[in-house]
Amino acid sequence: MNSKELTDSGLDILRPKKQTAPVVFSSPHSGRRYPRAFLKQSRLDALALRRSEDSFVDEIFSTVTDFGAPLIRALFPRAYVDANREPFELDPNMFDGSLPDYVRTHSPRITSGLGTIPRVVANGAAIYSAPLTFAEARQRIETHHRPYHRALSALLEETHHKFGATLLIDCHSMPSHHVLGGNHKEIRKVDIVLGDNHGTTCAPEVTSLAEQVLIDTGFNVVRNCPYAGGYITRCYGQPEIGQHSLQVEINRSLYMNERTIQRGPELPGLTRRMSRLIKTLTEIKLKILRPESDTIPKAAE
Repeated sequence: MNSKELTDSGLDILRPKKQTAPVVFSSPHSGRRYPRAFLKQSRLDALALRRSEDSFVDEIFSTVTDFGAPLIRALFPRAYVDANREPFELDPNMFDGSLPDYVRTHSPRITSGLGTIPRVVANGAAIYSAPLTFAEARQRIETHHRPYHRALSALLEETHHKFGATLLIDCHSMPSHHVLGGNHKEIRKVDIVLGDNHGTTCAPEVTSLAEQVLIDTGFNVVRNCPYAGGYITRCYGQPEIGQHSLQVEINRSLYMNERTIQRGPELPGLTRRMSRLIKTLTEIKLKILRPESDTIPKAAE
């Protein structure tokens, strides 16, 4: 029987009865619990705010526990605070005073309005009609962003201790139309984008294995364009120490109505197709993940 760990920090962890795979799955953008105070602050309605979600991605990957792997997922929405950003990556123009020196105030993500506390939703519509205080931003980060990363780090450490290596799969979805660099880029024909930060966050065998099983399952797959991997992928992907990270982006048109944010009839079928990827990755050979100098722990043999 699988288990669920609930926390008061807006996340939960789905665990198998026994973890048999050196793989951890993360869904940082599928949360849909919107604080009432946040809804009152926003100039947008609830449906508009939900356009930033990776809606239902946690459901697509919830079967990972059947394959001996855990899934950590954010319950708080990305529009409220984004766990796939640095802890303090903030747009100074959003706030009513100066920001501390430790805050990062310049990055491509900040410029696009998608920092740790987003200024806009995914389609570019402004979230707030009035400036925020830094105290509020810090509170959201301390009560949601940091606990998510503490829990994710603990899962990875626990997995690495047991198996001698880890593979993190960061699970996301993408709109069927993507805006890149101010130009509309048509990606409707791309089903899945795999991001390994151009070969730096996981062993090439891992990306190739994922790519091949997805192609064999009938998906049109590309690598690193337009998504090479976000903060989670870059932060936790250290293949030189046997810690690998791969981002998976699924085209939303495959399983949902992007206008109404509703599940489509294709969702169950897509979930079954994605289980082939999950099965393949959870059966990955440890020698692919481990640094060459390491040996396999007896518990994982």
